[in-house]
Amino acid sequence: MASSSRSGPTFKLHPLVIVNISDHYTRVKAQTQRSVSTGTASSSLTAANGSAAPRVFGCVIGEQRGRTVEIFNSFEMILDPISQTLDRAFLEKKQELYKKVFPNFYILGWYSTGNDAEESDMQIHKALMDINESPVYVLLNPAISHAKKDLPVTIFETELHVIDGIPQLIFVRANYAIETVEAERISVDHVAHLKPSDGGSAATQLAAHLTGIHSAIKMLNSRIRIVHQYLLAMQRGDVPLENSLLRQVSSLLRRLPAMESEKFQDDFLMEFNDTLLMTYLAMFTNCASTMNELVEKFSTIYDRHSRRGGRTSFI
Repeated sequence: MASSSRSGPTFKLHPLVIVNISDHYTRVKAQTQRSVSTGTASSSLTAANGSAAPRVFGCVIGEQRGRTVEIFNSFEMILDPISQTLDRAFLEKKQELYKKVFPNFYILGWYSTGNDAEESDMQIHKALMDINESPVYVLLNPAISHAKKDLPVTIFETELHVIDGIPQLIFVRANYAIETVEAERISVDHVAHLKPSDGGSAATQLAAHLTGIHSAIKMLNSRIRIVHQYLLAMQRGDVPLENSLLRQVSSLLRRLPAMESEKFQDDFLMEFNDTLLMTYLAMFTNCASTMNELVEKFSTIYDRHSRRGGRTSFI
């Protein structure tokens, strides 16, 4: 690794990328802790170097206009923690799906978590060079440090240096700036100002919503367990055989493979994107209505002030 480069491109990072990486790390860490507590820890959820803290991997997408690289979004990628190889089929499928919605976006590089760049990261970096000849590496440090006020995000680019007579690629820190659009500012501000619903409880509205989802999943799991235990008891002969119940269970099970087909995934993603589009349109309409009301109030105030003979400001 070398010191920061000043001659490289200008990087603009959107808050959505930071939120996605943080969410990815939080989910994997929670799953790892749950697996360890039950004694069924999966090797794919542990760190590649065997440490307790999990590392997550994904791709960052955006646009590059001249010397300006703007990172808009990110998605997870499948990586073998032992061989450090990428799932090419999954990566190409995700890129194709994003191209349908955002034709100007393409893969700019990848992201991971950790304190600093590691030697194994260069292998992943080189694997992405056939997609982007100069990929960018976004590293998020999940360790909380109250003494530091800067964002724990580092962006690396690679440079070719000659070390001991051998040309080698090394990571070089790059300067970046946080770039936001109006929708992101509204979302971040809304999340930052979530207040407790009852004024005294520590649970926020988001926590209450997640608690409701968790209760629903827990209830579904208990119902499935009851049906499974009943079928086992019926198989052992402890309870009488009911053909009507078996037909209902068989009808339910025949619907499961339909949810794993490629057509289902395409239809699901299309409906999901349509729902997001409707949500964005409703948000834009609400913002436009609010701005219209604000402009009308300003116009009314300045009209009254001008009729009274006062000075008006030039807008």
